Amino acid sequence: MTHVVTENCIKCKFTDCVDVCPVDCFREGPNFLVIDPDECIDCAVCIPECPANAIFAEEDVPEDQQAFIELNAELAPVFTSISRAKDPLPDAEDWNGKTDKLQYLER
Repeated sequence: MTHVVTENCIKCKFTDCVDVCPVDCFREGPNFLVIDPDECIDCAVCIPECPANAIFAEEDVPEDQQAFIELNAELAPVFTSISRAKDPLPDAEDWNGKTDKLQYLER
């Protein structure tokens, strides 16, 4: 199985999770991170590091977030590899916890 970044990462893009990933499976888009399902080794060290609580094991992705399983796989080859933490987006705290953010996803 793999881990999945879900909607709450959109417009936040906290990267605490990136620093702990032993296989550098995170990919960075303009305002969202994804996990490359082909690279993820299912170690789960990223889950507690995410301040937005946006990362889940694939089998634990909430029902209303299931589309993000496919979205991570679709965007992983398009987004850039990231292996070091960066500052979150400037208004990340304002967006953290908001709903219906998929419409703001930048590819």
